[in-house]
Amino acid sequence: MEFTHLIIGFITLVILEIILGIDNLILINVLAARLPKHQQQLARRLGLMVALVTRLLLLGMLAWLAKLTAPLFTVADITLTWRDLILLGGGLFLLYKSTQEIHHAFSQATGAVAAHTGKAKLWPTLIQIGVLDVVFSLDSVITAIGMVDEVWLMATAVIVAVIVMLVAVDRIGDFIYKHPTVKMLAFALLFLVGVALVADGLHFHIPRGYIYFAVGFALVVEMLNIASDQRRAKAAAGRKKTKK
Repeated sequence: MEFTHLIIGFITLVILEIILGIDNLILINVLAARLPKHQQQLARRLGLMVALVTRLLLLGMLAWLAKLTAPLFTVADITLTWRDLILLGGGLFLLYKSTQEIHHAFSQATGAVAAHTGKAKLWPTLIQIGVLDVVFSLDSVITAIGMVDEVWLMATAVIVAVIVMLVAVDRIGDFIYKHPTVKMLAFALLFLVGVALVADGLHFHIPRGYIYFAVGFALVVEMLNIASDQRRAKAAAGRKKTKK
Protein backbone atom coordinates (compact mmCIF):
# COMPACT_ATOMS: atom_id res chain seq x y z
CA MET A 1 0.00 0.00 0.00
CA GLU A 2 2.89 2.35 0.81
CA PHE A 3 4.38 1.73 -2.65
CA THR A 4 1.01 2.59 -4.25
CA HIS A 5 0.92 5.86 -2.30
CA LEU A 6 4.46 6.64 -3.49
CA ILE A 7 3.48 6.05 -7.14
CA ILE A 8 0.30 8.14 -6.85
CA GLY A 9 2.22 10.93 -5.10
CA PHE A 10 4.98 10.79 -7.71
CA ILE A 11 2.58 10.99 -10.69
CA THR A 12 0.58 13.79 -9.07
CA LEU A 13 3.78 15.71 -8.32
CA VAL A 14 5.06 15.34 -11.91
CA ILE A 15 1.76 16.72 -13.25
CA LEU A 16 1.84 19.63 -10.78
CA GLU A 17 5.48 20.39 -11.62
CA ILE A 18 4.60 20.55 -15.34
CA ILE A 19 1.62 22.83 -14.64
CA LEU A 20 3.71 25.08 -12.40
CA GLY A 21 6.39 25.13 -15.11
CA ILE A 22 4.07 26.43 -17.84
CA ASP A 23 4.60 30.08 -16.92
CA ASN A 24 8.36 29.46 -16.72
CA LEU A 25 8.22 27.81 -20.15
CA ILE A 26 6.40 30.81 -21.63
CA LEU A 27 8.91 33.21 -20.06
CA ILE A 28 11.82 31.26 -21.54
CA ASN A 29 10.17 31.39 -24.97
CA VAL A 30 9.51 35.14 -24.65
CA LEU A 31 13.13 35.93 -23.73
CA ALA A 32 14.58 33.50 -26.29
CA ALA A 33 12.52 35.06 -29.08
CA ARG A 34 14.59 38.26 -28.82
CA LEU A 35 17.76 36.36 -29.78
CA PRO A 36 19.00 35.66 -33.32
CA LYS A 37 17.06 32.76 -34.86
CA HIS A 38 19.96 30.31 -34.71
CA GLN A 39 20.38 30.85 -30.95
CA GLN A 40 16.72 30.57 -29.92
CA GLN A 41 16.54 26.77 -29.64
CA LEU A 42 19.81 26.68 -27.68
CA ALA A 43 18.53 29.38 -25.29
CA ARG A 44 15.25 27.50 -24.70
CA ARG A 45 17.03 24.28 -23.84
CA LEU A 46 19.74 25.91 -21.72
CA GLY A 47 17.03 27.91 -19.94
CA LEU A 48 15.22 24.70 -18.98
CA MET A 49 18.49 23.09 -17.88
CA VAL A 50 19.13 26.13 -15.66
CA ALA A 51 15.61 25.69 -14.27
CA LEU A 52 16.35 22.03 -13.52
CA VAL A 53 19.61 22.85 -11.73
CA THR A 54 17.89 25.62 -9.74
CA ARG A 55 15.10 23.32 -8.57
CA LEU A 56 17.50 20.53 -7.57
CA LEU A 57 19.73 22.97 -5.67
CA LEU A 58 16.73 24.36 -3.80
CA LEU A 59 15.57 20.84 -2.97
CA GLY A 60 19.01 20.20 -1.51
CA MET A 61 18.72 23.35 0.61
CA LEU A 62 15.54 22.47 2.49
CA ALA A 63 16.88 23.97 5.73
CA TRP A 64 17.61 27.25 3.95
CA LEU A 65 14.13 27.26 2.42
CA ALA A 66 12.64 26.88 5.90
CA LYS A 67 14.50 30.03 7.01
CA LEU A 68 13.06 32.05 4.10
CA THR A 69 9.84 32.47 6.07
CA ALA A 70 11.56 34.03 9.10
CA PRO A 71 10.38 37.67 9.59
CA LEU A 72 12.83 40.37 8.47
CA PHE A 73 10.96 43.64 9.00
CA THR A 74 7.45 45.09 9.02
CA VAL A 75 6.04 47.70 6.63
CA ALA A 76 2.47 49.02 7.05
CA ASP A 77 1.53 46.07 9.30
CA ILE A 78 2.90 43.58 6.72
CA THR A 79 5.75 41.44 8.01
CA LEU A 80 8.10 40.68 5.13
CA THR A 81 10.42 37.69 4.77
CA TRP A 82 13.15 36.84 2.26
CA ARG A 83 10.61 34.73 0.38
CA ASP A 84 8.26 37.74 0.19
CA LEU A 85 11.04 39.97 -1.14
CA ILE A 86 12.01 37.40 -3.79
CA LEU A 87 8.38 37.06 -4.90
CA LEU A 88 7.93 40.85 -4.97
CA GLY A 89 11.09 41.35 -7.04
CA GLY A 90 10.20 38.56 -9.45
CA GLY A 91 6.61 39.78 -9.79
CA LEU A 92 7.66 43.35 -10.52
CA PHE A 93 10.13 42.12 -13.13
CA LEU A 94 7.39 40.07 -14.83
CA LEU A 95 5.04 43.08 -14.82
CA TYR A 96 7.78 45.19 -16.42
CA LYS A 97 8.80 42.50 -18.94
CA SER A 98 5.26 41.62 -20.06
CA THR A 99 4.26 45.28 -20.39
CA GLN A 100 7.42 45.98 -22.40
CA GLU A 101 6.76 43.02 -24.72
CA ILE A 102 3.12 44.03 -25.27
CA HIS A 103 4.31 47.55 -26.11
CA HIS A 104 6.82 46.16 -28.63
CA ALA A 105 4.15 43.93 -30.17
CA PHE A 106 1.76 46.84 -30.69
CA SER A 107 4.55 49.11 -31.91
CA GLN A 108 5.62 46.57 -34.52
CA ALA A 109 2.00 46.09 -35.60
CA THR A 110 1.61 49.82 -36.22
CA GLY A 111 5.05 50.16 -37.86
CA ALA A 112 6.32 52.44 -35.10
CA VAL A 113 9.51 50.43 -34.52
CA ALA A 114 11.47 47.79 -36.34
CA ALA A 115 11.33 44.18 -35.23
CA HIS A 116 13.46 43.47 -32.19
CA THR A 117 14.29 39.87 -33.01
CA GLY A 118 18.03 39.33 -32.98
CA LYS A 119 18.82 42.34 -30.80
CA ALA A 120 19.42 40.46 -27.56
CA LYS A 121 22.59 38.60 -26.54
CA LEU A 122 22.69 34.96 -25.44
CA TRP A 123 24.43 35.19 -22.06
CA PRO A 124 22.49 38.22 -20.71
CA THR A 125 19.31 36.42 -21.75
CA LEU A 126 20.36 33.24 -19.93
CA ILE A 127 21.18 35.31 -16.82
CA GLN A 128 17.66 36.81 -16.91
CA ILE A 129 16.18 33.32 -17.29
CA GLY A 130 18.31 32.04 -14.40
CA VAL A 131 17.24 34.84 -12.05
CA LEU A 132 13.56 34.31 -12.86
CA ASP A 133 13.99 30.54 -12.52
CA VAL A 134 14.77 31.11 -8.83
CA VAL A 135 11.40 32.86 -8.39
CA PHE A 136 9.44 30.21 -10.30
CA SER A 137 11.36 27.41 -8.58
CA LEU A 138 10.25 28.57 -5.13
CA ASP A 139 6.60 27.68 -5.81
CA SER A 140 7.63 24.46 -7.54
CA VAL A 141 9.93 23.29 -4.74
CA ILE A 142 7.57 24.33 -1.93
CA THR A 143 4.81 22.36 -3.69
CA ALA A 144 7.10 19.33 -3.90
CA ILE A 145 7.94 19.58 -0.20
CA GLY A 146 4.25 19.71 0.65
CA MET A 147 3.36 16.73 -1.55
CA VAL A 148 5.89 14.05 -0.55
CA ASP A 149 8.45 13.48 2.21
CA GLU A 150 11.24 11.73 0.28
CA VAL A 151 13.76 14.12 -1.26
CA TRP A 152 14.80 11.57 -3.92
CA LEU A 153 11.16 11.31 -5.04
CA MET A 154 10.88 15.11 -5.29
CA ALA A 155 14.09 15.28 -7.33
CA THR A 156 12.95 12.48 -9.68
CA ALA A 157 9.59 14.20 -10.25
CA VAL A 158 11.32 17.51 -11.03
CA ILE A 159 13.70 15.81 -13.50
CA VAL A 160 10.83 13.99 -15.28
CA ALA A 161 8.80 17.24 -15.50
CA VAL A 162 11.75 19.14 -17.01
CA ILE A 163 12.37 16.33 -19.54
CA VAL A 164 8.72 16.59 -20.64
CA MET A 165 9.09 20.38 -20.99
CA LEU A 166 12.36 19.93 -22.94
CA VAL A 167 10.46 17.82 -25.47
CA ALA A 168 7.66 20.39 -25.75
CA VAL A 169 9.54 23.70 -25.50
CA ASP A 170 10.40 24.13 -29.19
CA ARG A 171 6.93 23.20 -30.41
CA ILE A 172 5.29 25.53 -27.92
CA GLY A 173 7.71 28.35 -28.80
CA ASP A 174 7.23 27.96 -32.55
CA PHE A 175 3.45 27.82 -32.20
CA ILE A 176 3.29 30.90 -29.96
CA TYR A 177 5.38 33.05 -32.28
CA LYS A 178 3.67 31.92 -35.48
CA HIS A 179 0.38 33.23 -34.09
CA PRO A 180 0.62 36.82 -32.78
CA THR A 181 -2.67 36.61 -30.87
CA VAL A 182 -1.48 33.53 -28.97
CA LYS A 183 1.75 35.44 -28.30
CA MET A 184 -0.34 38.21 -26.73
CA LEU A 185 -2.09 35.63 -24.53
CA ALA A 186 1.35 34.45 -23.41
CA PHE A 187 2.24 38.00 -22.38
CA ALA A 188 -1.12 38.30 -20.59
CA LEU A 189 -0.33 35.12 -18.64
CA LEU A 190 3.07 36.51 -17.63
CA PHE A 191 1.41 39.76 -16.52
CA LEU A 192 -1.16 37.88 -14.43
CA VAL A 193 1.52 35.70 -12.87
CA GLY A 194 3.46 38.89 -12.04
CA VAL A 195 0.38 40.31 -10.30
CA ALA A 196 -0.04 37.02 -8.39
CA LEU A 197 3.63 37.03 -7.29
CA VAL A 198 3.43 40.63 -6.07
CA ALA A 199 0.20 39.80 -4.22
CA ASP A 200 1.84 36.74 -2.63
CA GLY A 201 4.79 38.87 -1.56
CA LEU A 202 2.34 41.22 0.17
CA HIS A 203 0.51 38.26 1.80
CA PHE A 204 -2.55 38.39 -0.48
CA HIS A 205 -2.66 34.93 -2.02
CA ILE A 206 -4.39 34.57 -5.39
CA PRO A 207 -5.07 30.88 -6.20
CA ARG A 208 -3.16 30.00 -9.39
CA GLY A 209 -6.16 27.98 -10.55
CA TYR A 210 -8.10 31.19 -11.21
CA ILE A 211 -5.31 32.57 -13.39
CA TYR A 212 -4.77 29.36 -15.34
CA PHE A 213 -8.52 28.91 -15.86
CA ALA A 214 -8.92 32.45 -17.24
CA VAL A 215 -5.97 32.14 -19.62
CA GLY A 216 -6.89 28.54 -20.51
CA PHE A 217 -10.43 29.61 -21.44
CA ALA A 218 -9.05 32.46 -23.55
CA LEU A 219 -6.63 30.02 -25.20
CA VAL A 220 -9.47 27.62 -26.11
CA VAL A 221 -11.37 30.53 -27.70
CA GLU A 222 -8.22 31.52 -29.60
CA MET A 223 -7.72 27.94 -30.86
CA LEU A 224 -11.29 28.03 -32.21
CA ASN A 225 -10.55 31.37 -33.91
CA ILE A 226 -7.35 29.97 -35.48
CA ALA A 227 -9.21 26.88 -36.73
CA SER A 228 -11.95 29.11 -38.15
CA ASP A 229 -9.40 31.33 -39.92
CA GLN A 230 -7.69 28.28 -41.43
CA ARG A 231 -11.01 26.95 -42.76
CA ARG A 232 -11.83 30.34 -44.28
CA ALA A 233 -8.37 30.50 -45.89
CA LYS A 234 -8.81 27.03 -47.39
CA ALA A 235 -12.28 27.92 -48.64
CA ALA A 236 -10.94 31.12 -50.24
CA ALA A 237 -8.10 29.18 -51.89
CA GLY A 238 -10.62 26.64 -53.19
CA ARG A 239 -12.78 29.38 -54.71
CA LYS A 240 -9.73 30.89 -56.47
CA LYS A 241 -8.87 27.50 -58.00
CA THR A 242 -12.46 27.05 -59.12
CA LYS A 243 -12.46 30.46 -60.87
CA LYS A 244 -9.25 29.58 -62.71
